Amino acid sequence: MSTVEKIQEELDLLMQEDNKYEIILYNDDINTFDFVIDSLISVCDHTLEQAEQCTILVHYKGKCTVKTGEYKELKSKCSKLLDLGLSAEIV
Repeated sequence: MSTVEKIQEELDLLMQEDNKYEIILYNDDINTFDFVIDSLISVCDHTLEQAEQCTILVHYKGKCTVKTGEYKELKSKCSKLLDLGLSAEIV
């Protein structure tokens, strides 16, 4: 393996590590489907279909990963979801 290939492999590994965080949204008995859908569209840049699917999963499974990426990107998005009264965390 050449030096360039080794460097590329190391960079690929580092990039994978940067994107290993997720925002998990949890079910609650307070917020409506429409509110959660609108929140996911505005905060997480979901399409209507993505937001609807996540909301259904949260309702029936109790939780759903709604966004993945770097911690620094997810931190502000998770804070916005919490400010809206949703139950979410970064894992």
